[in-house]
Amino acid sequence: MSNKAYSDTRFTAQVKVLLNKIYGRSILKDSLLERSISFFESQPFNENKLDKFKQRIAELNTQKDDDKVKREIEKIERDYRDFKQELKEESNERHKFLSTICHEIINLSEGSSLAESNKKSAQFLGTIQLLSPTEGKKIAEVNECNKPLYKAILCLRLLDKLCLDKENIVNDAQLKTYLNEEDLAQFEHWQNENNETYQLFVEQVKVPVLMAALLQDIGHFHQDAQRIVKGEDGTLDPHRTLPVDDRKALLQINYRETIRFLAEGIGAPIYIGNSKADRDKFNVTEHKKLIFIKNLLKSAIAPKQGIGNLLKVPQIYTSIILSTKPSYNYKLLPKVYQALNANAENGSCSKTAVDALRAITGDYPQGFGITYIPKLSDGKLGDHYEYAIVNSLYPDNPEYPACRTATRNLTFLGHGLDIVIPLEMNLYNTETAQGFASLSKERLNEILELLSSNYQERKNLDLLPRCWHAGEYFSLKNHQKLWNKNT
Repeated sequence: MSNKAYSDTRFTAQVKVLLNKIYGRSILKDSLLERSISFFESQPFNENKLDKFKQRIAELNTQKDDDKVKREIEKIERDYRDFKQELKEESNERHKFLSTICHEIINLSEGSSLAESNKKSAQFLGTIQLLSPTEGKKIAEVNECNKPLYKAILCLRLLDKLCLDKENIVNDAQLKTYLNEEDLAQFEHWQNENNETYQLFVEQVKVPVLMAALLQDIGHFHQDAQRIVKGEDGTLDPHRTLPVDDRKALLQINYRETIRFLAEGIGAPIYIGNSKADRDKFNVTEHKKLIFIKNLLKSAIAPKQGIGNLLKVPQIYTSIILSTKPSYNYKLLPKVYQALNANAENGSCSKTAVDALRAITGDYPQGFGITYIPKLSDGKLGDHYEYAIVNSLYPDNPEYPACRTATRNLTFLGHGLDIVIPLEMNLYNTETAQGFASLSKERLNEILELLSSNYQERKNLDLLPRCWHAGEYFSLKNHQKLWNKNT
């Protein structure tokens, strides 16, 4: 592939900004992750300071007949209230930041109809996948940063699918408040109407679901958790496979500190206004949202057939597609539902939710590089393979990925065609690959020479690739328009 200047479309740039806002690292320390780390680090000091205020007030209360003591009590109580208010304003700022992120996700992944939302979400998921390295040393590091956003988008689409299918999983007290039987019956058209009831559903259900998805593993970065992950001296590989006991301890710390960050680090926002009635209503609503988020996080640990599957199933899927394990293997990503079905069989999650997610994604993740044998004008298979990239959700058959072609006649394209690739054309299918293996080594080398940028790259590629790594292709702005309309 020719070496051109790297740049991004507006959408790709927006995704990169959002990824950095969530789990990015910078000198500004202003991402959601860095804000949580700052909260965890300052928490012991803050709690100690509050305790000292209370202890001093309790001591002075034993001698408050003295006017001087009374004045000191009043001052300490005022300092105590001021410090509590300072902490509340900090949590309010974090809540505002998280809420803004959630609305940005909705704006980038949802449209005025379910069809448009599915198209925008396919672009969102595919862009994250194509920005994530599939080879080299930075796979785990980048995937850790990209996982929360990827999972959050899947949670939204899974929620839509379960509502469309009217599954019992959505039979949750919080959901039923905003999603009755009549709404479920009209769910497919509900979004199109863009009415107040649907907007309420977005604010009271979809935003909390996104918050839960983004916060689910934030406790992993608490100091106690990091000592397990990196060792006491901080020198261990944080992405290594942990012993069972360490893994259990890490899960417990993660849940405990995630809930603490939700309650104290995020909390409910501060009401702005002068109406007591509106303030009371606002506080009740926000309290219910916090309870809903906490319920999602808690039930995701062992969801059985309940609402926790909204988080659990996308979490498992994402942990494989954007794996941080040393055993990461790009070629195995289409096997993701083997792992998900195994989890469903052992009771770790709902088979209904797994089947729903498979109907959404198909077997091949968005952005995955497909190698296929094109058909000739007479309907027979050609004597070469081409490249395509998965670019659509809801394939008619989960084994037949809906893709955008990236090459034609062994030449890279900026604007390919949308095609569905059946098993008999897909080289990922073992039988297809075996049938195509009769081509001579010379012919396969000839193809490879045209589809790779240099000899060094060719040395590391299979003569008969079952799939291809599309990251370099996607790094060019003209190749990032895989979801625009084509002719």
